[in-house]
Amino acid sequence: QNLPLLQKYCGYREDNIPQLEDVSQFLKSRSGFTLRPVAGYLSSRDFLAGLAFRVFHCTQYIRHPSDPFYTPEPDCCHELMGHVPLLADSSFAQFSQEIGLASLGASEDEVQRLATCYFFTIEFGLCHQDGELRAYGAGLLSSIGELKHALSNESNIQKFDPKTVMEQECLVTTFQNAYFVTTSFEDAKDKMREFAKTIKKPFDVHYNPYTQMIETLDSTDSLTNVIDNIKGELAT
Repeated sequence: QNLPLLQKYCGYREDNIPQLEDVSQFLKSRSGFTLRPVAGYLSSRDFLAGLAFRVFHCTQYIRHPSDPFYTPEPDCCHELMGHVPLLADSSFAQFSQEIGLASLGASEDEVQRLATCYFFTIEFGLCHQDGELRAYGAGLLSSIGELKHALSNESNIQKFDPKTVMEQECLVTTFQNAYFVTTSFEDAKDKMREFAKTIKKPFDVHYNPYTQMIETLDSTDSLTNVIDNIKGELAT
C-alpha cells in the first residue's frame, strides 16, 4: 500500500533513482523514521542502535548493470524497494525500533544473536500467506536471483526458531544456505519480540517521542515518570 505513495511523492519510477532526502522526509511523515546515508556495512551494534532512534542507515550506490539481479552488498534497490515500504508502515516501524532498543546495553554476543535473527527475518524472511509461501525480507525482495532460489525446491527452508536461527551463518557474498519461515508476517514479529525479551541487560530503556531521546530506566523515579507520561497520553 505504500508503493503507490512512494511513486507519487518520492519519484519511484523505472527511469529514476529517488533522492534519499525526499524518501527520508516521506518516511518521517509516515512513521517517524529517517534515513541516514552510509558508505557500506556498519557493525551490528551501530546499525541496531540506529533503529532505536528511528534512524535507518542507508547506502547510496546502485548495483552494476552487468549483474542487475543480485548484489553482494545492500544498494539503493535493496534499501528503497526492500526496506522503505515496510518502514513507512507505523506498526512495522514500531517493531523495528523495539528491536533497536533491545540491543542497547546488551553484550556483544547478545547483539550478534539479535542481529542474526534480524538478518533471517527482516532481510531474508519467508512466511505463509493465503496458503502460499511468500517473501517479506528486503534481501529477497531486492534480488530476483535469490528470490527465485529461495522459493524453489532447491532451497533449504526451515521453521523459524530463534535458538536455531542464531546459530546460522549470515552470508553476504552468495545465496543463503537456509531460509526460515513463519506462519505469517505477524508471527515473525511476535517471535522476534519474544526473543528480544530474553536478552539480559544491566538496565532497561524507554524512547521519549517528544524529546526523541532514549531514557534509562534505572531508578524508581525514572520508571514513575514514564508511567505518568503514559497516563497523560491515555487521558488526552
